[in-house]
Amino acid sequence: MTRIFDIFFSFFGLLLLSPILLVLITSGYFDTGSPIFRQERVGKGKKPFRLMKFRSMHVNAPSVATHLASASSITPFGSFLRKSKLDELPQLWNVFVGDMSLVGPRPNLFNQEELINERDSRRIYSVRPGITGLAQINKIDMSTPQRLAETDAKMIQELNTLGYFKYNFLTVFGKGFGDRIKA
Repeated sequence: MTRIFDIFFSFFGLLLLSPILLVLITSGYFDTGSPIFRQERVGKGKKPFRLMKFRSMHVNAPSVATHLASASSITPFGSFLRKSKLDELPQLWNVFVGDMSLVGPRPNLFNQEELINERDSRRIYSVRPGITGLAQINKIDMSTPQRLAETDAKMIQELNTLGYFKYNFLTVFGKGFGDRIKA
């Protein structure tokens, strides 16, 4: 059932937000010369997929988990994108094509071995990764792998249609939270 909601909301989100997307793409060209960031992430069944985001870091920044990235890697425009959560908008395409869901565990990198082990032991990879979820609205990020995996498992176990709408609502209206950046 949530897949139907994902398709519907991502399609209309992309359609209705297309003017904003175009402005952000244009602004991104002036900021870094490369507004869209694509990175291989772990998907459902541990299959790789290419996550899309608006670029918030310099083009030559190392490809590491956000909590391991340096704050100096973030551009001023990128800081605005992150604080406003607009950097996540291109992921609506990932949701539309079925790589992700609007609600699910945030997709990690393949080099985050501790998190992968914690998630494997709790069968987190049995569902599509998501843009938001229980961990994000509770400010739990990938810097605490065991706690994140436990929270993801709880969300998956308890997720229903009401929860799906609740997580989306709370995220859109300011409760969602991204990974910390080290100073």
